[in-house]
Amino acid sequence: MLRFKTLTLAAALLASTSVGALAQVQFALSTSQNATDPLAIAMEEAATRIEERSNGEIDVTVYPSSQLGSDNDVLEQIRNGAAVAVLVDAGRLAPFQKELGILSAPYLVDDWKQYAAITASEPYKKWVEELASSTGLRLLNYNWFQGTRQMFTKAPVTKPADLSGVRVRTIDAPGWLATINAMGATAVPMAWSEVYSALQLGAIDGAEAQLTGAYGIKLHEVTGNLAFTNHVQLLTGLTTSEAWFQGLTPEQQTIISEELQKAGDEASAATVAKGEQVLADMKAAGIVVNEVNPEDFRALTTGVYEQLGLEDARAELQPFIDAAKP
Repeated sequence: MLRFKTLTLAAALLASTSVGALAQVQFALSTSQNATDPLAIAMEEAATRIEERSNGEIDVTVYPSSQLGSDNDVLEQIRNGAAVAVLVDAGRLAPFQKELGILSAPYLVDDWKQYAAITASEPYKKWVEELASSTGLRLLNYNWFQGTRQMFTKAPVTKPADLSGVRVRTIDAPGWLATINAMGATAVPMAWSEVYSALQLGAIDGAEAQLTGAYGIKLHEVTGNLAFTNHVQLLTGLTTSEAWFQGLTPEQQTIISEELQKAGDEASAATVAKGEQVLADMKAAGIVVNEVNPEDFRALTTGVYEQLGLEDARAELQPFIDAAKP
């Protein structure tokens, strides 16, 4: 049985820094996805393994559905030393370490599995360490595949021109806003938990999302059309407090790092497996899949790298990406 709990942010942060009757370390995992998403399920399984391996020294609580607040809000709490790890894409980390924004740039890779070569590269490792030393944010891993981002809209989209004037929700980060605007839409930053009601009320006209995440909040009910633009292979990672993490014993660090890395691999495999069923379910519920040529959208996003100052970062990673191609 899943052990998800609901708690206010203030109360959760207080709990994360207290010492329980048995546990020496209290730790929280946060995600915007709901409790049935493969990501949240993998987190819960990792929590159990961490507690078992540490013989109860580490107590882990999972908070799905942004129960601790928006991802950006949780990141700020983490910068202040909270014992929380939040699952975010690197676009949210770009304001702190510009180069990491490359990881959520449009059409960076052809297949999400190429990210394994990126995260094993020296440039990536250097950026992670610079992030930790300059901001206090420790990126523990970056292997949680959430799916490929697509366009869910009220009106059909078959070509970039169809996005003109269409208000599309996206992640509140510079790279995401630049990408959606470049594709022809009007990007609207908004918390994931607010998207369904915003579509109902007409505040936005669509949202870009991965299949499992979209199905989790029943996005198909308030849009009706789906276009496979494939604009971002959405990999994400768990970010925590560097000060908190360095305060753990080496053994505790190892347990947490290894189990959360394993959980990311498990979540990715489950996301891929669930994707086809989710698409079938959405089609059965009435969503229409409109034919598009992703290359038409790719051509519009080439300037995003220059706009964000990521051309050098892309050049550093390109040899590793090329080497990972089938």
